[in-house]
Amino acid sequence: MKFSIIVPAYNEAKRIETCLGHLCAALRSLPGADLDCELIVVDNNSTDTTAELARRAGARIVFEPVNQISRARNSGAALATGDWLLFVDADTLVSSGTLSETIVSIKSRKVVGGGAILRYDRTPRFWKTLLFVSNRVVIPWLRWTAGCYLFCRSDAFRAFGGFDQTLFAGEDVEFGRAMRRWGRPRGLRVAILRRHPPITSIRKIDLYGSREIFLLILRWLLFPRRTGQNKSALRVFYDGRR
Repeated sequence: MKFSIIVPAYNEAKRIETCLGHLCAALRSLPGADLDCELIVVDNNSTDTTAELARRAGARIVFEPVNQISRARNSGAALATGDWLLFVDADTLVSSGTLSETIVSIKSRKVVGGGAILRYDRTPRFWKTLLFVSNRVVIPWLRWTAGCYLFCRSDAFRAFGGFDQTLFAGEDVEFGRAMRRWGRPRGLRVAILRRHPPITSIRKIDLYGSREIFLLILRWLLFPRRTGQNKSALRVFYDGRR
């Protein structure tokens, strides 16, 4: 089994080395896994040293000039050679436990792909209830897949076209729906991993404040496609602050 790990990165010089370091350490510590792996970082038109740092860490670098997360992930997948694609965001830390749980799910031959519940590097008081509900209800029961950790069969990915490039946000949830549509008639489900959650950052709350992030989430819940297609309203993803 060959894995292609794809890390989209836009101005991630502060975090890319830590992300890749955790991934490489997790891969090395997997007990006897029959796993061939390639590591791809998609430089999504960064203006900092993201690409140089990722190359130094041993990653293959792909350049995507159009600044859009869907395109970045699709560009990495287009050059990937693995049987399975694993997408990890640059502000997310993956453990050997997370990878082991992913491999067990894949080897069951019952899944088309999946995601995971999440841990956060810290949780401000205002967000504790919302993040608890997200982890305990929204992600596991609605099978919503968070983009910071996603995996998928490469043949399925290519069959349904990967990430929706009309969306600048919310593409991860739509990707989960596409996996379900492809997998259901083939008797395959979308897995949600729960035992070893990856750790992701709440830096957007620190950078933009709880009010702006909360209102953005609310707009997306009420008008998902309209919000996801309006790049000018998504500065928290695209204004380059990290």
